[in-house]
Order: sequence, then structure tokens, then C-alpha cells
Amino acid sequence: MINWISSLPNFSAYGTPVYFVYLILALLPLGIGLYFGKRFSWYEALVSFVFIFLMFDGSSWQQGISLIVYVIYETLLVMFYARYRQRQNSTGVFYLLSGLSILPLVIVKLSPAMVGHNSLLGFLGISYLTFRAVGTIIETRDGMIKEISPWKFVRFILFMPTITSGPIDRYRRFEKDYRKVPSREDYLNLVSKGIFYLFLGFLYKFVIGYFFGQNFYPFFEQQAMINHSLFSWSMLGVMYTYGFYLFFDFAGYSLFAVAISYFMGVQTPMNFKQPFKSKNIKEFWNRWHISLSFWFRDYIFMRFVFMATKKRWFKNRNTLSSTAYMLNMVLMGFWHGITWYYILYGFLHGFALVANDWWLRFKRKRLPNLPHNKLTTGIAIFVTFNFVMFTFLIFSGFLDTFFFS
Repeated sequence: MINWISSLPNFSAYGTPVYFVYLILALLPLGIGLYFGKRFSWYEALVSFVFIFLMFDGSSWQQGISLIVYVIYETLLVMFYARYRQRQNSTGVFYLLSGLSILPLVIVKLSPAMVGHNSLLGFLGISYLTFRAVGTIIETRDGMIKEISPWKFVRFILFMPTITSGPIDRYRRFEKDYRKVPSREDYLNLVSKGIFYLFLGFLYKFVIGYFFGQNFYPFFEQQAMINHSLFSWSMLGVMYTYGFYLFFDFAGYSLFAVAISYFMGVQTPMNFKQPFKSKNIKEFWNRWHISLSFWFRDYIFMRFVFMATKKRWFKNRNTLSSTAYMLNMVLMGFWHGITWYYILYGFLHGFALVANDWWLRFKRKRLPNLPHNKLTTGIAIFVTFNFVMFTFLIFSGFLDTFFFS
């Protein structure tokens, strides 16, 4: 059986144009049903199973087994807590179940640094599935989720368009959207938007992202290693080409996920909103990887602020918010990986958020007459953009190779 599965062709999600041909053909009956006001849940489940299977067969069969074990484990945790929450509301039990839900991801992230190789528990998309599972437990704790079944949770956590790299949805929003079959007019609007996002995603990922990632970035990377000077035009080239590659590749993938979701009658939230137009770092995080940023905001930042306020850990409100910013972003850095450049990336963004709040307070008190016009807006965008690009250079890991190889 294992030999047969490992011999099958593997289709990574949104990896080639051929993948889209197969996927859209498979979704046609579902689309016809939605056009006539019917959601064929059984057929959607079948298509999802087939395409998820094709993502984790072939050489990725071990990841497929890890995915199955993981989904069973998380479903048992969520179902247990949902039933427990109907009767009791112990803080200790909530933290225990949340910790157990995060545990597989922690093991996967720590394994390379601790034992020198990847954990067998790991699979493509474990981070995003964990965020959905933990978010479901938190919303159950807060009383926002009153009823949940194993099938509904599995359908949510394994929603095929977003399984490997997001966007990160919320159970309540997804379930409400899924239950409501769109009208014919609304579905045609979704399909129209989906087609636009699909072609925009092709432009982003397979054209612009390809040129930055496969042509420009490798060229500047090679030149920077040859020159071996930290302050050089080639290093600037590495910084900007990697930053643009990261955006167009990831934003293209997210557009694919949103487009396919729309074809399936589910309005998955957008993940990017012109982030390089941001006037400050706080606005940037409202535009960049929005589903991840808002997840950390709602479940880390806000809950820490609430708990610290309740327990009176800080006398000064500004100190509290600064601590919350640093905690939030450093944790995000650790989430990306246990390496110095990911952690430094998170630290710098946390520090930038603190500095941004300080600047806004300083400007309001000391510089009330500072003009707000196109020039100052342009300067703000320029500074924010270049700071972000510098942090992307750190995030890329190139400096690790540059300094230590």
C-alpha cells in the first residue's frame, strides 16, 4: 500500500497551470449546483479528499500520514473542550487544552534546532491548521461557539483551497458562510471576482514573482557573495528583489486560495491589501498577511493586554502596550522558525511598532502643527517601505549565509 502511494504523482497546491485545469474541471459540478442554489457537500468532500490526497502522496506520503494523525488529535481536543465548556469554564483546563493543541507545532518548530532534523509530525500547512484549531478552542472558551460537530470542524480545518498556506479563517465566520448558499446573483459575482483574482494571481506568482525569484534575486545574490561587502549595490539588489519576490509569490498564492474558495461559494478573507502603500508599520501589519496579523492581534496581543490590565501588572498604559507589541512580534518571529534571523525579524517589527506609537504621541503633543500633505505622506511611505525591505533581507536568511558560510 505504502509503495503504491509513494509511486503516485504528487501535485503541490497551485504549483503548475495543469493543477488549475484539473481543479477547475473537478469543481464544475459544484459550481453548477451553487448556480441553481444547491451545495453538494458530499461532492465537495470527495473533491477535497482527492486533491488533498494528491498533495500528500508520492514522496510526501509520510506528511500525509502525519496530517491524518494530526487532524484526529486536534478533533478529539476540540470536541472534548466543546463538551466540557457546556458544563464548566476552568481557566486551567482552557490553558491545558490550548497548550496541547499547540504542542505538535511547537515540536515541529523546535526539532531542527534541538535534534538536528525535521520532526516526523511535520507536514505542509501544520501552522495554519494549528491556528484554526487553537482559534476554535479560544472562541469556544469565550462562548462565541455554542455548537460544533466533528464533521463540521474537520470540514473547516481541512478546507482544501487554504490548507497549505492560508489565509487563516475563523470557525464562526467559515461556518456561517458555508451554511448560507449564495443566491444566483451573488454566486455569479463571486465567480466574476474569483476569475479576476485567479488571473491576478497568475500574474503575481508565475510572471512577476518568477522573474524576481528565479532571475533577479539569484543574480544579485551571486554578486553580493562575490563582492562580499555588506554595504553595496548588490546587497541592495538582494534586499529589494527578495522583498518583491516574497510579496508577489505569497500574495499570488493567497489570491489563488481566495479565488478557488469563491468558486466553492465561500468568501475566504483576503490576505494582502497593497501593503507597500503603508504610511507606518502599524498600517503595514493591517495590510500584510492580514489573517496571520489579525490572529496574533486578537489571540496574543489583546488577550495579553486584557490579562495584564486585569492583574495590574503595569502602572503605565504605554509600557503595557509596548510590552504587548514586543511579545506579539517576537512570538511571531519564533513561529517562523528557531533561527536568529527570524527572531530578529520579529524583534525589529515589535520595536518598530513601539517606536511608531511613541512618534504618534510625540507628534500629537509636541508637533501639532506638523503639516500633513502629499510630501509628508510620501516620506512616511518611503521610510516604512525601506524599513520593511530591510527586515525582509534579514528574514530571507541570506545574511546568515553571507556572514557564516
